[in-house]
Amino acid sequence: MRLFGRKDEEDEAGRPGDGVAGFWAWWQEARPRLDPLVAAGAAEGIEELVAPAVEAIHPGLVWEVAPGRNAAHILVVTAAGDAELRSLAHRWARAAPPADLLWEFHPSRQANPQALELTLDVGGFEFALDKLVFGLRVPRDQPRVDVAAHHPIFSELDEETRLEAALLALDRLLGEDDVARWVGEITPATFQPIDAVAAVHLPAVIADLASGYQDEEWLMLEGRTGEGAPLAATARFPLRPVDHPLFDQHIEITLPYAHRDDDGLPAGESLTALRDYEERLTGLLLTLRDDALLAAHLSAAGQRVVHVYADPASDAATHARELIGSWEEGEPRVDVSSDPAWAAVSPFLS
Repeated sequence: MRLFGRKDEEDEAGRPGDGVAGFWAWWQEARPRLDPLVAAGAAEGIEELVAPAVEAIHPGLVWEVAPGRNAAHILVVTAAGDAELRSLAHRWARAAPPADLLWEFHPSRQANPQALELTLDVGGFEFALDKLVFGLRVPRDQPRVDVAAHHPIFSELDEETRLEAALLALDRLLGEDDVARWVGEITPATFQPIDAVAAVHLPAVIADLASGYQDEEWLMLEGRTGEGAPLAATARFPLRPVDHPLFDQHIEITLPYAHRDDDGLPAGESLTALRDYEERLTGLLLTLRDDALLAAHLSAAGQRVVHVYADPASDAATHARELIGSWEEGEPRVDVSSDPAWAAVSPFLS
């Protein structure tokens, strides 16, 4: 079931307005009407009741009621792949009341252990997930699987409907967040791919891929700025907003350095000072490990730019401003903005 709208409510810090709090106040009042509708399977009545309440949070959110894992039912309110809305959906879930026997709450579609028993109506055709097969390709040195999905009904559907059906099936098989983490290109195919594997094997393939990325890794990269100056960067790998959905505050720290080599990269005393600063920043982030993350830093043309992402409810930005107070090479700067899609580090996202 899809969803609908509210005016964009944000306070001065760029955080959601009272839409989330308003939803949960509504939920307490609406439960006596909603529970009988769900028990009766009255889809139209459920939509008429729930849709405006989710719309009041944000028009881009998508919702559904599904069988629960631990409770009878799940209410999912999800960004449905929209990185700009993911943190809002997670804040909605974080503000939820404790789960009870009837309801649990999630900010993304959950994997269904009985997914292969499902038959869905797609464009008037029966879409049985046990007839779905995949062609799989793992690009070299990439933490993703490219997927070509095929189902017998795909030849009867238009391209947009095929893609929507493939995405829905992947969400049911893996869970929406793991699709965002581990699935790359998705191609709905009208012919069965060579060496296709049955849908039942996909979770095991993804689990095997994920097992190779359990430890923290950093990549060292080289390139050039838009003006052509040499650039050196270090970035966390894999780097994905889905792993830190509440970290939608971007803290950009700019440190000018005085000592540089012929390429404009830090050298000598400046390199030592930058390493000392990085150690102090790393120590700070260790104390804020649930609230902030060092994503990447890059050096070029006499400046190092450090990218940190944080929960805006934390004190990470305040601490970052305090930390630059001891920098002695030029005027350091801390710029803070809302960046739920991590657009500032988009070249490093994996």
